[in-house]
Amino acid sequence: MSVELHRLSNGFRVVTEHMPGLQSASIGIWVQAGGRDERAEQNGIAHFLEHMAFKGTDKRTTLQIAEAIEDVGGYINAYTGREMTAYYARVLEADVPLALDVLADILLNPKFEADEIEVERGVILQEIGQALDTPDDVIFDWLQEVSYPDQAIGRSLLGPAERVRGFGRDDLFSFVGRNYSPDRMILSAAGAVDHAEIVRLAEGLFGHLVPGPREAHEPARFTGGERREVKTLEQAHMAMAFECPGYRDPAIYTAQIFATALGGGMSSRLFQELRETRGLCYTVFAQAGAYADTGTITLYAGTSGAQIGELAELTMAEIARSAQDMTPAEVARARAQMKAGLLMGLESPSNRAERLARLVAIWDRVPEIEETVAHIDAVTTGDVRDFAGRMAGAGRAALALYGPVAKAPALDALQGRLAA
Repeated sequence: MSVELHRLSNGFRVVTEHMPGLQSASIGIWVQAGGRDERAEQNGIAHFLEHMAFKGTDKRTTLQIAEAIEDVGGYINAYTGREMTAYYARVLEADVPLALDVLADILLNPKFEADEIEVERGVILQEIGQALDTPDDVIFDWLQEVSYPDQAIGRSLLGPAERVRGFGRDDLFSFVGRNYSPDRMILSAAGAVDHAEIVRLAEGLFGHLVPGPREAHEPARFTGGERREVKTLEQAHMAMAFECPGYRDPAIYTAQIFATALGGGMSSRLFQELRETRGLCYTVFAQAGAYADTGTITLYAGTSGAQIGELAELTMAEIARSAQDMTPAEVARARAQMKAGLLMGLESPSNRAERLARLVAIWDRVPEIEETVAHIDAVTTGDVRDFAGRMAGAGRAALALYGPVAKAPALDALQGRLAA
């Protein structure tokens, strides 16, 4: 890999990867701050701030920010996560300095004008309303809340409407001042990029920033629980979560392979049993997600109110059975899916820039691809069976149900099926 990593004197990190043959580049600033850094009274402020970054700076209006990138045929966007917020752009090679200047401008010089705050408040309230009207969106917020109750990591990223209605200019500046420190920022770029030039630009744009103190995250406590909302809908939606390792734990590879074999594709156990054999659902999947100190195996399926009980019971049966008879062929297939997904993703400069930023955030370095592949290849069938057995026997799970779910089994009953 042609990956290069540089740290400015204030802790700001620059990581790049030149991709020969490309005429475009993906470049962004990843800030190690997100929903998990919010205090209870700030729930939703990280996402609000991400929106406000595009609402005008000292030298560009809202329209000029968009025009600066789109006039050269590029695009600019952002997203908020629980542990990270990203601001990124995709442009042609000659426009990389422009893109970086715009990104630095919206991060370092936001105006947070009162009228723009009110406009964007309305936009976010509409976004919250849309999420609440989308069952297979809102159910994952509820699942997160019952997995990690009364913790920042368990709260909705959008925040409750009543909080969003109260945020003001001082709240936004306060969150920036407490969390947007240079030692928590990573400039990542991939594609048609020149490392030395980007470092030079970064020094001029971000080198003056002064690091600040950082508050430690509250340790995550997965406790589990149930939330059931009965409503007249066409489908009954079910989501479950089980704790798994965080991304610094080598066992995360076992968890990811297990989740892939369980519900990661058309050949997976849940897809074959619940959809292909039983015809109980259209959508069913399982996936493993990780944070710094915890993670979750998440399962989702939607079915009719009359069949929700059968679907839930069969899901538990497949989890329990996987601890006994997960086959080498299934594990090999899951390993192949993971490696192919990793390597195919490297063909996109946007995916590469995202990957570089996340690896630097986790490890403060960029491991070679071969290192990651070796971790995946080292997972055995026995490892996967043992993981499934421990997960099934842990006695802690989270369950969220929405729609015609009155006949769905209770969480205690489902956990009892796992332990049987």
